[in-house]
Amino acid sequence: MSERIPVRGVDRDDLTLPEPTADTFRWWLLHHLQFTVGKDPDNASKTDWRLALTHTIRDRAVTPWFESTRRTWTDDRKRVHYLSMEFLIGRLLEDATINLGLRDVAEEALDQLGLSFAELTDDEPDAALGNGGLGRLAACYMESMATLGCPGFGYGLRYEHGLFKQSFDHGRQIETPEDWLATPNPWDFVRPESAYDVGFGGHVEDGGDGHRVWHPRARVQAAAHDTPVIGYGGNWANTLRLWAALPTADLFDLDRFNAGEFVAASNHEAMARALSKVLYPNDSTEGGKELRLSQEFFLTSASVQDILRRYLTSHSDLSRLPEFVAIQMNDTHPAIAGPELIRLLVDEHGFDFDSAADITTQVLGYTNHTLLPEALERWSIGLMGKTLPRHLEIIERLDHREIELCGPRPYGVGLIGDGHVKMGELAFVTSHKVNGVSALHSDLVKRDLFPVMDRRHPGRILNVTNGVTPRRWMKLANPPLAELVTDTIGEGWETHLDRLAEIEDHLDDPGLFDAFGETKRLAKERLVAWLKEHHDIEVPVDALYDIQIKRQHEYKRQLLNILWTIARWQRIKRDPTNGGKGWVPRVKIFGGKAAASYEAAKDIIRLINDVAEIVNNDPDTRDHLRVIYPPNYDVSMAEELIPAADLSEQISTAGMEASGTGNMKFALNGALTIGTLDGANVEIREQVGADNFFLFGLTTDEVAERRQMPDHSRAAIDQSQALRDVLQAVAEGTFSPGEMYRYGGLVDNMWNSDWFLVASDFDSYDAAQDRVDEIYRDTAQWQRKALINVARMGFFSSDRSIREYMEKIWDVRSAL
Repeated sequence: MSERIPVRGVDRDDLTLPEPTADTFRWWLLHHLQFTVGKDPDNASKTDWRLALTHTIRDRAVTPWFESTRRTWTDDRKRVHYLSMEFLIGRLLEDATINLGLRDVAEEALDQLGLSFAELTDDEPDAALGNGGLGRLAACYMESMATLGCPGFGYGLRYEHGLFKQSFDHGRQIETPEDWLATPNPWDFVRPESAYDVGFGGHVEDGGDGHRVWHPRARVQAAAHDTPVIGYGGNWANTLRLWAALPTADLFDLDRFNAGEFVAASNHEAMARALSKVLYPNDSTEGGKELRLSQEFFLTSASVQDILRRYLTSHSDLSRLPEFVAIQMNDTHPAIAGPELIRLLVDEHGFDFDSAADITTQVLGYTNHTLLPEALERWSIGLMGKTLPRHLEIIERLDHREIELCGPRPYGVGLIGDGHVKMGELAFVTSHKVNGVSALHSDLVKRDLFPVMDRRHPGRILNVTNGVTPRRWMKLANPPLAELVTDTIGEGWETHLDRLAEIEDHLDDPGLFDAFGETKRLAKERLVAWLKEHHDIEVPVDALYDIQIKRQHEYKRQLLNILWTIARWQRIKRDPTNGGKGWVPRVKIFGGKAAASYEAAKDIIRLINDVAEIVNNDPDTRDHLRVIYPPNYDVSMAEELIPAADLSEQISTAGMEASGTGNMKFALNGALTIGTLDGANVEIREQVGADNFFLFGLTTDEVAERRQMPDHSRAAIDQSQALRDVLQAVAEGTFSPGEMYRYGGLVDNMWNSDWFLVASDFDSYDAAQDRVDEIYRDTAQWQRKALINVARMGFFSSDRSIREYMEKIWDVRSAL
């Protein structure tokens, strides 16, 4: 690490920028265009102007960022460190501009130059640092921590290519590298002084007096890249620190290079860089598993080393670490943080094992996001021993220590079993609190996931229901609705979302309904224009916008949605006038990626696109039904889709969705939900009222019972003529001309397995969709229900979630 150079004669006021006017903002913008970007106005491209604008906004972010850091050091405050493999932060420029209160002055200055703020912000790449809800939740929480003045760091990986860029080839998902770093990232502050070596492999030997010494086979350097995270109002800012993997000098073979073996000399260097190349590499091979485990350790080791270094800068007694440090593990990906912290305390700082384990447990918290066995990571003992031999020793000792502390336990319960290290149990044992992310999910974590551990460690499991930030998900994504809310209830709701309840005092005003209807129409018009510009997709404005945007997974049941869509198409074909009532026009929109190795999910994507090809080109139905699937779903696409939605599809098999946050974003923007009693749907329905939620499907207990019934799928299909007709059409190749049996496996699974109970819930879902049509025909009734949804969403602010974490888990107080 490089040394600091002391200076004198610097006044903080010399470094503070004055409040900008449109003229001074314009001057700074032109200054950055010329001296930072290196372009003159006559030859600047849209990207040049966007970079200049970003640097202008960034200048204003640095002052609160530095001041927040100084105050944290001066007041010796406890910090929160949020470890996550994903941070789906989306575009930062507009978000930072709004949070700093500079939106109006920036637009005015750009208007003077004949430039459009919206066009420039639309040019910003969407950071490819996550896949779905896990990463977006982390981003919302970072923004809320900054808004609330909770001192904190986010720690993640600076993926060069992220997950992947999704495109479609004849309906099939195609994965290509994401290129979000193709242009310079002006939010990126490189911190070469904060670099750490992370070891892998090798062996462990006895160093005497019971001291163990790990000799890694290879070391990789973690290079820090910082991004400021600005809270709303610009009063506080935290840091998102992303680690990039770089080779250490010993990984480059200079002798082989000089001998002409240029590629071979760089093989180990390339392997090092692979650690931060791609999010979630395919782990269906042993090499993929090793890379993924190595990525997780790379993140946690660099972060824990950084946390200890920062602590020791101003403290000398590591036994007091829990008083000043909280570490939150976002799912099991960073679960190796427990053994790594113990290793550093024992091997490098001389603690005995039990003391180190006690300190670690007081510092760590674990957020569980899933009940799915495949998502609760398990690594073979062989792989763990090969990759992290010292950590395997620590995990084995932790496993024995848990028995020593809590007594004998049933067979199969523990940190190690069936030849694998169980990362969920490891995270549980090394944390003082384990939280689920919705009331139902937390109950299931206790009852189904960790029932024995819950009895052995009473009070460790608690609930913190997820939330979303209203700054991005209404004020940024839906300005007309945000303005209507302010006009109706006044300012300040952005940081006190429970104030939305005041909207209900105005529900007798018919002018409010008209104004809300206009905001929804404007959102649809924006979406129609966006789809045409970016994807060359045409859809009508005057229709019910029915949207499901999620990671593609069978339990989320995009299959149920598209099978019902086929049933709708068949009915329109049979009865074009719907018995004289006419059909409510529907635009069915899907979005989301399937993991590259998840063939069943990729088949469902292809089916959706195949159905779209038939339905959208059918002259008998295209005025009543459209199906679209814009590729490469990301945060920016969500910001276009969510405000336009009338109906939010939250239709997972009950008991399988931990929480969901898309459901909250949709309801906040005035969409009604059709959903099961799963995840946070339960709490949303409680808040908005049963009459303002389209409920269908089996409950969690009924799902468990149904799965025990032999031939439950066949029985359900036999009872549903509509579903039989749909499956017959799919089986006959109606949507795959020239390849009749393309979906044979999918149809066979529906008849003979159907683990996710699509067939069992089909008729209930169908009836709920009939209720949707019925109420949508009554515009005033629909708008009233939609406004009630908006008004009752105050509980689901990520600010409320973070306050609960601060109080229940982190023991941290606001610095504001």
